[in-house]
Amino acid sequence: MPAFTIDGVRLVGLATAVPGTRAQVQPTSAVPAEDLAKIMASTGVRGRHVAGADICTSDLCAAAAERLLERLGWERASVDLLIFVSQTPDYVLPATACSLHGRLGLAKSCAAFDINLGCSGYVYGLCVAAGLMQSGSARRALLLVGDTISKVVSGDDRSVAFLFGDAGSATALETSGSGRMHFVTGTDGSGAGHLQIPAGMFRAPSSEVTRLAHKGEGGNMRSAEQLCMNGPEIFNFTIREVPAMISAVLQGAGWNMEQVDGFVLHQANKFMLDYLAKRMRLPPEKVVLALENYGNTSSASIPVALCESMRERLARAPAKLVLAGFGVGFSWAAVAIEVDCPHIEPIITL
Repeated sequence: MPAFTIDGVRLVGLATAVPGTRAQVQPTSAVPAEDLAKIMASTGVRGRHVAGADICTSDLCAAAAERLLERLGWERASVDLLIFVSQTPDYVLPATACSLHGRLGLAKSCAAFDINLGCSGYVYGLCVAAGLMQSGSARRALLLVGDTISKVVSGDDRSVAFLFGDAGSATALETSGSGRMHFVTGTDGSGAGHLQIPAGMFRAPSSEVTRLAHKGEGGNMRSAEQLCMNGPEIFNFTIREVPAMISAVLQGAGWNMEQVDGFVLHQANKFMLDYLAKRMRLPPEKVVLALENYGNTSSASIPVALCESMRERLARAPAKLVLAGFGVGFSWAAVAIEVDCPHIEPIITL
């Protein structure tokens, strides 16, 4: 696994936003009441925030960014870099980062671009932003990360219907002599087809056929333009790669497990997080679980977990954290980072 350290960049603020509409886990025609308890026990999800037709990922990220700029007192002209990480952009083109740049009123000298990543996207976004900042090309950056995956999920697909929620986030980064981040990254593209929306773009253009729902394995109903998840393959990938990634990032940072104040893993589902914690012998009290009211929010799951479960802790004192994303692609990334940041905002509801 590639491992590297980036010095001189510090996380100085974090805000997240979710839609106001809540979807509780409840029986449907596809999932009877007797099966619901098992699903909730496995996923750890009891409710999610889901975006209506009038809310896009960019709206959630923009709200988070506006709150953060206000709290930090940053002049908008001082932001040199904006990165938008998502799998649910506004359009095929232009890049959503460009639209957000205009909405936020940033300077023309500010670079802006998109990255298409999901579960590992937050850590990869940190990596790209911090690397550019270390090079001297930016002093201040906004990393906007989020997804509205509920829009591409079939309500009749029991493997995903109750799992995914929507959220957007904004992270403020600034050059600082005291900042240090140690990263580990990896990819196994042979697994790309195991978590996929098979049709609707250029490889398989949208048509009447691709929009038609059909019955798949387990009796799940979905179209080729909706999310298809091979749960067993994703689980196997996770247990194969994630423990090694966590070990590598701890070794690279020179930390032992006792020194870490919190392990904030991609909030895939409760069963997977519990299994990983036991397999790696992580102290249960240090493993953040923030699924119950938000579900799996894809690329935004790590910032949502930080704002939901670690905001008060981070306001008191600096903390050594391991952030780890893994999933769609297959891709994975982890960072060992010491966060000294009182500007962790309560989650915003639009």
